Amino acid sequence: MNITVYLGSREGSDPVFRETAAEIGRWVAEGGHTLIYGGSGIGLMGVLADAALEAGGEVIGVEPRFFIEQGLVHGGISRTIPTETMAERRLLMMEMGDAFIAIPGGVGTLDEISEVIVMATLGKHGKPCVIYNRDGYYDPLREMFDRMLEKGFMTKESRAKILFAESVPEIQALIEEAP
Repeated sequence: MNITVYLGSREGSDPVFRETAAEIGRWVAEGGHTLIYGGSGIGLMGVLADAALEAGGEVIGVEPRFFIEQGLVHGGISRTIPTETMAERRLLMMEMGDAFIAIPGGVGTLDEISEVIVMATLGKHGKPCVIYNRDGYYDPLREMFDRMLEKGFMTKESRAKILFAESVPEIQALIEEAP
């Protein structure tokens, strides 16, 4: 299975974010899955890729050429697929993934997982979209989705496609239970 992971290109202010990235990288590799991610070697992205590689996993990065030219690409991953734009990167990562996980990150992470969620709620794919809510990082986002439902901007069916997990075993269960 190809598991696409969205996360920060920075490390954030709490060491738990590094732990989370490493934990997910190891879990993907140890499960025999292929990691699909943004391709950079910096921040949490580098931690994720390094952990997957150290656990013997295949790691595919999808990186816009302008990031490659800036020297941000991870030099040790299994394969790098260059794209011309961020939009092309998002689309390719979505097409390649069989499941999607967002771990802590910034606005880019939110942008990427949001597009995947939108496509799921529109019925364009039935792949699991899991937000890893480690230490409550994504509590405000969960509250916002619930508010959208409450205020009539989202259906119950659409809200049910946005999965939140508090642990890696819960992520695994959600992906295994997906139709």
